[in-house]
Amino acid sequence: MMLNVDLHSHSTQSDGSLEPAQVAQRAKAGGVDGWALSDHDTLGGLAEAAEAAHALGLRFVPGVEISVLYAGVVVHIVGLRFDPENAALEEGLARIRRTRFERARQMGERLQACGVGGAFEGALRHATNPDLVGRVHFARYLMEQGLCETLQQAFERYLGDGKRACVPVQGATLEEAVGWILAAGGKAVIAHPGRYSYKPAQRKALFSDFKALGGQGIEVVTGSHTPDQFRQYARVAREYGFEASRGSDFHAPGAGRADLGRLPDLPHDLVPVWRDWLMEPAHG
Repeated sequence: MMLNVDLHSHSTQSDGSLEPAQVAQRAKAGGVDGWALSDHDTLGGLAEAAEAAHALGLRFVPGVEISVLYAGVVVHIVGLRFDPENAALEEGLARIRRTRFERARQMGERLQACGVGGAFEGALRHATNPDLVGRVHFARYLMEQGLCETLQQAFERYLGDGKRACVPVQGATLEEAVGWILAAGGKAVIAHPGRYSYKPAQRKALFSDFKALGGQGIEVVTGSHTPDQFRQYARVAREYGFEASRGSDFHAPGAGRADLGRLPDLPHDLVPVWRDWLMEPAHG
């Protein structure tokens, strides 16, 4: 039986609803053996997460989900098992966070033009870290106002890619993100590749460029993929020689397709991204 590994989750440090220690507790309760907190563009929750995981006897892996702009589409690159004290990584993430705050102001203005008043201030109320106010926080405000019933509905009506109130993140380049992760001693993984609106040639270019830059893995089994996409991206991993990652993309109880620890196993012929290091002493 494979280890129950969940290497993609979020806390209140970015757009999750639980504190880092609470996410650790939920991972443990879900039967997770090895867990990564991977908040968007911040390392702020890692110390609390590592401490909570240690107390629970849960193997902890430092993680981060970096916003990247590639061929006009925002792509997320997950960094795993890096040095959280690396200055270049933290400086790069701080730059992205500065652009995120301005992006939120613009989203508030677009929602105002849609007839939704007070959205920027409302989203800020839902964000523990104001530097990382994002679409999920705006979605929670829209639900609070009775304008949408679910997060998915908020994205479908206003906030999803190409929708009226969506403003793309001005993230790092692919080269920068992979470079920061590798310089910090970590592994770079493309998060939920099935979510990106690319044509086939663009998708192939992403995989080829990522591999050429030193990227090592892709998420195959993730809460952001359908079962058909599990199989599709298993084939991609085999074709490009990528290691495979597994993670729920947990944000909040009851949200998303999968809770922490509740995903199917990776296909047995794939090389897990954690193969060489998960059973070593926990890093934090």
